[in-house]
Parts: sequence; structure tokens; C-alpha cells
Amino acid sequence: MRRPALLLALAASIATLSVLGFSSLDEHQRGWIFQPGDRSWGGTAELAQDMAPVWIAFDSKVTGERSKLNALWLPAEQHPDTAPVLLYLHGARWNVQGSAPRIRRMQELGFSVLAIDYRGFGKSTRALPSEATAYEDARAAWDWLAATYPKRPRYIFGHSLGGAVAIDLAAQVTDERGTIVEGTFTSIADVAGTMRWGWLPIGPLITQRFESVRKVARVGAPLLVVHGADDSLIKSDLGRKLYEAATGRKRFLLVEGGSHYSTMAVGAAQYREALRQLFSLR
Repeated sequence: MRRPALLLALAASIATLSVLGFSSLDEHQRGWIFQPGDRSWGGTAELAQDMAPVWIAFDSKVTGERSKLNALWLPAEQHPDTAPVLLYLHGARWNVQGSAPRIRRMQELGFSVLAIDYRGFGKSTRALPSEATAYEDARAAWDWLAATYPKRPRYIFGHSLGGAVAIDLAAQVTDERGTIVEGTFTSIADVAGTMRWGWLPIGPLITQRFESVRKVARVGAPLLVVHGADDSLIKSDLGRKLYEAATGRKRFLLVEGGSHYSTMAVGAAQYREALRQLFSLR
């Protein structure tokens, strides 16, 4: 997530509510929070070139329309036929190719990775994403993994806004072996409260709430919450509060020197050790 964009979204909501009405307010928040598009950054598209494209089609109960998700599949380098499978859920703004470096790092940790673009991103169905459709997209991808790799242990990973999507999915399903979230938060309202203008009474106007803190206690499998100590976009205090609200087996990993985007790279050794201790993964 980009802090300035979310700040603009929430501050503008107050100024425009009387003019735009609730429906338009909701659409503007969705656009500002997700910032959907078919863009990656730097050389990430090149890093994704050898990842296999996957298409997941389903009937959307949210929109009532036939929808499809584009995804990237990267099998594990060692034991690709038996390695655990990870569903990767990215954050705002960039398409799935923008997560190629992080996808490869999860592969290095021993996972086969399926990374999806929500509707509105990349080559997936063109639509303005919402909290409800992102949750539905994650569930469709999870069901696809369950049907395609029924005998493989499956894990959920979410970064930033994708962490909220991951918590929602993990709170619904019972067949995951574990959930990992990085650089995520308790709720959108709490993120807004950490900003320069956090004192503004915008809470009631937030339509895309992503209230992970209300769901995390329902996550049944072990939960790893990772945050960079130098994350200036999503404060590490929010990650810790999310961790504290979880009631199952859990671990909080604070990576010194890690930013919102570099935590996995900076803390690779710590990641591996946390996976070994919490999930019994080598």
C-alpha cells in the first residue's frame, strides 16, 4: 500500500461525501486503496518471464458474473512434486509481476508458489476491485490449489494489503498448514490513524475496512507475522497488534533494517528459521 494514496483517499472522502454520495465515495476509495493496473516496477517483469501462466475461472457470487484470474506458477527447485504449495497474495498498485522478487524468495525457502492477480490487476477480469471481490478471488485461487494439489501441504502468504486478504482467507478455511503475513495491519482505520491527519474523524466513512484484527482469532493454523522495523508505510506496531490478537500458535518476527519492501530480502535467514520453528519446514 502507498501511504500518500490512502491518505488522499480518506481525506478526500470527507470533503466529497456530500457531493458524490455514498456509492461514488465507495468507488473512489476502492480505486485509491487498490490502485489497480497492469504495471510492475523496475525489472520485475523480466524476473517473472519463466513463471508459468495459470488461469482460474469461476462464477462470482459478489458480482454475479463469470470471472477469471491470471496467476503465475513457480514450482519449487527441489522436490517440485512434493514440496509445500504457497498461495501468494500481493498488495496494492503493482500487478503480480511486480512481486517476482518476493515470489522467488519464497521458492528459495522451499515452496512451490501460485501468485494471483486480483480482478482489476494485470490480465485478470477488468473490474474495479473491492474488499469483497479480493476476498472472493483469494478463495477461488485456494479452491483451485486444493483441487489441483490435494495431497500437498498448502500455505497462505500475504504482503501489505494482501496480508489482510490472507487473514480473511485463513479465518475461513480449515485445510491450510499455516499463514504468513508481512508488512500488514489490523484495519484500514488503524492505518489511517497513524498518518499525519489521523485525528480526522473519518472512521465512519471508510467503506473498505479490512478489519483483520476482528478475524485473526479465527485463524486455526499457525500464524507468522513479519514486519520490518524500518517500515514507514505500515507501522510495525500494527503488525504486532495483529499478532497479539491471534489466539493460536503464532510468532512475531521483527526484521531490523527491513522496510515495507525489503523485509524479506533483509531477513531471509530469520524467515527460514521462523518457518522451521513454527511450521517444521526445513
